[in-house]
Amino acid sequence: MSIRLSQTLLLLAALVATHAHALTVEVQAPDELKALLTQHLETARAARLGEKPDAEEMARLQRQSEQTARDLLATEGYFSPRVESAVERAGDDWRVVYRVDPGARATVRSVKLSFEGGLQTREDAAGLKGRIGRGFSLKQGMPFRQADWEAAKLGVLRPLLTNTYPAARIAASAARIDPATQSADLTLTVDSGPAFFYGTPAISGNQRYPESIIRHLSPVKPGKPYRQQDLLDYQMALEASGYFAQATVRIEPDPALAAAVPIQVAVIERPEKLISVGAGVSTDTGARVQASWLHRDILDEGMRLKLEARLETTRQTGIAELAWPRNAKGYENSLGLQLKQEDIEGQETRAVVLAARRSRTRGQIETTLTLQYQTEAQEIGDVVSTRNQALSANYAWTQRTVGRAFYPRRGYVLTLQGSGAAEALLSETSFIRLYARHTQHFRAGDNGRLVLRGELGGVLAETREGIPTGFLFRAGGDNSVRGYAFESLGRTLEGGVASVRYLATGSVEYNYFFNRDWGAALFVDAGDAADSPGKLSPVFGYGVGARYRSPVGPVNLDLAYGEDTDEVRLHFSLGVSF
Repeated sequence: MSIRLSQTLLLLAALVATHAHALTVEVQAPDELKALLTQHLETARAARLGEKPDAEEMARLQRQSEQTARDLLATEGYFSPRVESAVERAGDDWRVVYRVDPGARATVRSVKLSFEGGLQTREDAAGLKGRIGRGFSLKQGMPFRQADWEAAKLGVLRPLLTNTYPAARIAASAARIDPATQSADLTLTVDSGPAFFYGTPAISGNQRYPESIIRHLSPVKPGKPYRQQDLLDYQMALEASGYFAQATVRIEPDPALAAAVPIQVAVIERPEKLISVGAGVSTDTGARVQASWLHRDILDEGMRLKLEARLETTRQTGIAELAWPRNAKGYENSLGLQLKQEDIEGQETRAVVLAARRSRTRGQIETTLTLQYQTEAQEIGDVVSTRNQALSANYAWTQRTVGRAFYPRRGYVLTLQGSGAAEALLSETSFIRLYARHTQHFRAGDNGRLVLRGELGGVLAETREGIPTGFLFRAGGDNSVRGYAFESLGRTLEGGVASVRYLATGSVEYNYFFNRDWGAALFVDAGDAADSPGKLSPVFGYGVGARYRSPVGPVNLDLAYGEDTDEVRLHFSLGVSF
């Protein structure tokens, strides 16, 4: 009994101690200001921390909180507020009530923006000054807030710091408040500093690979005006080249170096040799295993030799490629040999492809010119058994405005291709091949996007016979018409589906993302492949899907219904398809 009594007394003492010196704070203010005041007033902070002020400390906190309230209201544009407070005490308990009338919010009455430095003296800077002035975010008549004022000043600097004037700064600024009229007169002086022009790269960190690789990847020439995007493009090109694990590209915005500012390039090199293996699965071509060997510095000239073997359920491929690093004019040249065997929808093909390729990327545009010789043996059940060959010239032009996002919400990818072969030049038959594919991304609300895709292809020739299948078309699959098997839409023969001369597909897809990583999809696909435009008879596929931003790339899982086959198919893909 004595033990229970002691425990009870201890519990009551703890409750009393917890209750002692309780402090509560109430803020009576407009809803848009209440949270701000409650968060920062000293008395409110003391209440959250469980402090136990005495009378003297309580008076100090009260005075500080009233001043803090006025200071906070000033940052929101209220310069003539009425702040009152009352303190109530009941024993050791304190209750503080703040009554806040913010009054009228100040508005912007005038804006005066002036420039110093190179921007003021350069004849070609008038347009930039005009754009900065028109883009100033605080306009006459708008409410004045300190945060908006600071953002407006940063907004003035941003186009200068990123284009030509990286040493720009705010030389002077003032917001003069007229309490009588509750208005703000803003003055801002911007010192742009001198215009900066590129010098030569200053390179560090390279030991294994020739310095010329780094220099030739630069998107700019000495003497060009500075642009921040150039440095970002340079860094991306270095990291995408395969030679470097990491790259940093920057300049030192020292006005003394403005006439020829060095581009500071620091790299961390990748190993000279690399062996890699991998495995995966796709609903188009089935299970996959692959292995490759890469040597990045053949003959100590940065030439890359790559050998790769890829085994898929329906396709087996062997590749050998010798590639030269980018030259001073921005071109990348390569020679390649490919051995391929596939059996897709009953069409069996064994092919040998020799190719000499030249490509160049400039900004958003990538171009590729290829001279290719291809020979193949083809069988489709007991209906077709033929050998085809072609020496072709091929040109591809691609523009990408989507950046590097896994699921871009704006921009597009446009690809145009043209190929030709002549019977008189190591080809079974003469033909011209044309192909176009366009994918457009639109923002749809805060969490959605709309994706439109279309592709058209055609082979102009007297006959399909003798043309290698790589130049012909079939439709269906993950990136074509979902709801139908991979390359199942073409010329149906006994024993399989043959490639044909014309293609037309299209897709409309809506994505909604529940959070940063997960989203859902609704889509409609349509398309067909046939031997003449008049025989194109589009079939439709409808479905739903899931989208996931995985650490290794975007994962798409789709369930699609093929209207023509009355079947439901599962489509799975990992990675970005262009």
